[in-house]
Amino acid sequence: MLDINTPVPDLDLVDATGASVRLHDYLDRTHVLLYFMRATTCPVCVRHVRDLARHVDEYAALGARIVVVVPEGLATARAWAARQALPFPVVTGAYGSAHEAVGLLRTVFGAVQRSGTILVDQAGLVRYIKAATLPTAGYDRAAVLRALTALR
Repeated sequence: MLDINTPVPDLDLVDATGASVRLHDYLDRTHVLLYFMRATTCPVCVRHVRDLARHVDEYAALGARIVVVVPEGLATARAWAARQALPFPVVTGAYGSAHEAVGLLRTVFGAVQRSGTILVDQAGLVRYIKAATLPTAGYDRAAVLRALTALR
């Protein structure tokens, strides 16, 4: 798992349109708030994504861009993103699991994908991490807002 104040790996990603992107492409002039879903079929994760969408302007005012990372492949990411009509990008790993690249490994004998939230500042340093096996604990809006406020 990543540590606070350490550089985030420059993940190779594919967005829901099929375009190749790297995590650092999103760090142009903003912080990046990454939300790693357990699965696109996880109702708790979908609720978290909807909360992020409802508060996208609040996060933007604090200098953060939201990116949602799904563990499934491009076809699933594309179909799910189209149904959600989100105001931010949905990405998946280009060459394997982006979740694993940041330390969100599967648990319970490899059967359960962990979810989580990672805040990366403009310099590419991890400033906040929340990882969880139970998806209810993978996102804490109040804690993210505190972390963003501390970066101002």
